[in-house]
Amino acid sequence: MRGDRWTRGGKEIKRIKAVAIVATFCVAVPASVAMANPPLREVPEIEDTLFIVAIADEVSKKCDSISGRRLKGLSILLNLRAHANRLGYSDAEIRNQVESDAEKKRMRAKGEAYLKSQGVAIGESETYCAFGRAEIKKSSAIGALLKAK
Repeated sequence: MRGDRWTRGGKEIKRIKAVAIVATFCVAVPASVAMANPPLREVPEIEDTLFIVAIADEVSKKCDSISGRRLKGLSILLNLRAHANRLGYSDAEIRNQVESDAEKKRMRAKGEAYLKSQGVAIGESETYCAFGRAEIKKSSAIGALLKAK
């Protein structure tokens, strides 16, 4: 190093340029860190898939003549977790979303509203069965997670 200049590969770089580069990097890194991912409930492919699995699970619990395809549901959830990881969410963030009492309450309310809109009378087992059979017959995403006994 000579005077106020640095030497690199035979070329001299003024100290001020180096300081400017370092300063730019120091400003840019915190800005990118501050751009955190939105809550998982705001990521449609995550929210929608969790919702489908939750509806199928509820139907299988409320209707004795329909069971859930548990391994298929588990496989979907494991793939969903891997997808969320690829989007930048940690396992802890995913777990907090799934295990949060507030999120469970929100998902339950959303599920009940959906089921009611589909003709299910909350608490009446036969209406869950009718809904489940219709979903199985349609080969919908929900129906694919259910099977008639």
